[in-house]
Amino acid sequence: MSSIKKYIRREKKETAILLRSIPASIVTLFVVSVICMNLLANKTLLQLDWIALDGGVLISWLSFMCMDVITKHFGPKASNKISVLAAAVNLLTCFIFFIASIIPSNAEDYSAFNSIFGGTWFILLGSTVAFLSSACINNALNWTIGRTFRKNPDGKGAYAAQTYISTFVGQFCDNFIFSVIVFVGFAPIFWDGFHWTILQCTMCALTGAVAELIMEIAFSPIGFRIVTDWKKNKVGKEYLDYVAEGRK
Repeated sequence: MSSIKKYIRREKKETAILLRSIPASIVTLFVVSVICMNLLANKTLLQLDWIALDGGVLISWLSFMCMDVITKHFGPKASNKISVLAAAVNLLTCFIFFIASIIPSNAEDYSAFNSIFGGTWFILLGSTVAFLSSACINNALNWTIGRTFRKNPDGKGAYAAQTYISTFVGQFCDNFIFSVIVFVGFAPIFWDGFHWTILQCTMCALTGAVAELIMEIAFSPIGFRIVTDWKKNKVGKEYLDYVAEGRK
């Protein structure tokens, strides 16, 4: 039991150090993008026989870019912890939105507001499960690929390989898991038979992953510049030293 308590205490201390080591701008962008992604997922942008896209594809690339930057500098465990934090803040935000939506008002007709911000529980469930699953996949794959670049692990080639491959795979998993849970599992029951087919879910995941990969490629110079500056300025040294000490 003492070893478990020791582990918990160390994890709490490690997390506290991490939260004060990662620049607030990245954490803020990450959390906001996750919240926006959840809201935008309520709208289907395109639905054809072979493809369907929801609004989440417009912002999810930013979430993955933030995860890639954190993973590159702080490691996958740190990125996973921040992903859990983002998911928790998103759940809290959704709860507050829900409370606001059910409070009656005689000022105006807020039915549209209540419909959007009140949310749908199975969309929240699907987005949370999909996000956390894909985050773990993305972060682990990113780190694993990075470790194969032994000669120049901090070069542009290594960063590009890490982020492009992990983003594509992670985005595909995110889109597919979410689509199956929401549009195959729950939508036919609660939305009067509206649903997506497995083919539509697969094509949505694939097309979304390609679109988000293109955005990742377009903005990757920014991500590379961030991690380069972090390494140069020894950002998060306290956390990195603490983790290194624990491995000894």
